[in-house]
Amino acid sequence: MAARRLAAGATRVSLKDLFEDLRRQLPYGVAGLNNNFTALYARRLIDDHPHWASVFELRRRRAA
Repeated sequence: MAARRLAAGATRVSLKDLFEDLRRQLPYGVAGLNNNFTALYARRLIDDHPHWASVFELRRRRAA
């Protein structure tokens, strides 16, 4: 989803927005996406795709 948005011309991508799009795709009543993990997924995407580092805004982590 992030790659599609970047290909469409986006310069910034919100992982929270990606989570909300994924939630809309889940069948009704299916739980699965916890907001506590959005920052971790952003860091994971940057680890997997280092050239996207400027696309996501990260804040300093308080906990390791």
